[in-house]
Amino acid sequence: MPLKSFLNTFAGNPLDRASDRRVDPAWIAAKLAARDSRALAVWNGRPLLEPGPDGPQVAYLPAGMAEELSGGPERLLFLGLWKDAAIFAVDLEGTADPTEGPLAGMGAFEDLRGAALTLSPHEAAIAATAKQMFEWRRRHRHCAGCGEPSEVADGGWKRKCPACETEHFPRTDPVVIMLAVHQDRCMLGRQEAWRAGLFSALAGFLEPGESIEEACARELFEEAALEAVSVRYHSTQPWPWPSSLMIGLIAEVANDQAAPDQTELAEVRWFTKAQARALIAGTLAGTSIPGPMAIAHQLLKSWSQED
Repeated sequence: MPLKSFLNTFAGNPLDRASDRRVDPAWIAAKLAARDSRALAVWNGRPLLEPGPDGPQVAYLPAGMAEELSGGPERLLFLGLWKDAAIFAVDLEGTADPTEGPLAGMGAFEDLRGAALTLSPHEAAIAATAKQMFEWRRRHRHCAGCGEPSEVADGGWKRKCPACETEHFPRTDPVVIMLAVHQDRCMLGRQEAWRAGLFSALAGFLEPGESIEEACARELFEEAALEAVSVRYHSTQPWPWPSSLMIGLIAEVANDQAAPDQTELAEVRWFTKAQARALIAGTLAGTSIPGPMAIAHQLLKSWSQED
């Protein structure tokens, strides 16, 4: 459920996940059969969208239609409740576009990365949840314990091995992403593979046995030879490529003697708050940052507006 806090793109899913109800197969079956239940269709990671009065919106199917298209529970997911109505998702695969077949005239499948900023924040979050869950299922169809095929349970939120009875749950990979600051300047880095002039905040995966603060400090030292003095939390962002949680941080560092490691980073650069605001506005010649959909953009924006 949405909270009163800073929400990045893909956060703020408004659905009641009803995790206490989805464990009941009879309840799920009744919701699939209910006339007011709806479903989001996803084809190869792309949600089905249709034109709306304020821009693109999710094209919801009757849940019964989604059940028919799914061919069984493996490709169905219970997303949650909108008030009392159940919302499902159906995963469609293959090379043939379903809008040229059973879903003709119902909309178009669009890339979520491109559509995220034109969808409503709530629908972007719902679509991202479905995409992440289907990606997890595709990557975990066999039991990690014994290798036998696993089966869907709990409305799609669990897989269970019928051979050894091991239960498997969705995986989310935590990533720290930090804006390094020293006095009145911040540091951004760029990778060699990026387009010319593009800079962003540093980031890296959290490792086992490591706190968020420790991961932040390690990544700053490994990639830019900077020593973190203090770390403060800004916000988080679910990131559905394929299934990460970006943990946004502001990190005060001991000095401004940054040196790119030439492996992760090819270049680092320091920016004043005035330059950061120009970057956000897109008016700093020859230099750019990721767009508003990215948490890196929001970290820089937040810091640049501080007194």
